[in-house]
Amino acid sequence: MIFTEREKKFLERAIALSKKGMTDGHGGPFGCVVVKDHKIVGEGCNKVISSNDPTAHAEVVAIREACKNLNTYQLTGCEIYTSCEPCPMCLGAIYWARPERVIYANTKEDAAAISFDDDFIYNEINTHLTDRKIPFLHFPHPLAKEVFEQWKNWEGKKIY
Repeated sequence: MIFTEREKKFLERAIALSKKGMTDGHGGPFGCVVVKDHKIVGEGCNKVISSNDPTAHAEVVAIREACKNLNTYQLTGCEIYTSCEPCPMCLGAIYWARPERVIYANTKEDAAAISFDDDFIYNEINTHLTDRKIPFLHFPHPLAKEVFEQWKNWEGKKIY
């Protein structure tokens, strides 16, 4: 695939954020920008260490900023440029945000080679609940079902 100079510029911004976040001590070498109408509307670097937040990956930080700036919870019409192929958590966040496409530089194999290996998580996703490394215990509760029933019948709900 041939990328335009504009696409290259946005990807290089994500890469610059990955380097800055790393050298500033925020976290791992990952950066991301969200673009709409050829303008950056959100950006982020990995801030896991500086924020003590395991969910503060570059993509999540950038998605949160973009949604705040756009005053929406959907990134319709947006593109995500990221310095590395997204991990499983970021992949989930991206699908919930619903951008048009994702452009990335390094692969998940490149990340694994520098000790950011997500294979454990990918394997756990496909492992039966009873066989996972972290126990998942189902505790059905009638109050939880009641809330779901209220949602199901709530005329004021907004499906997303």
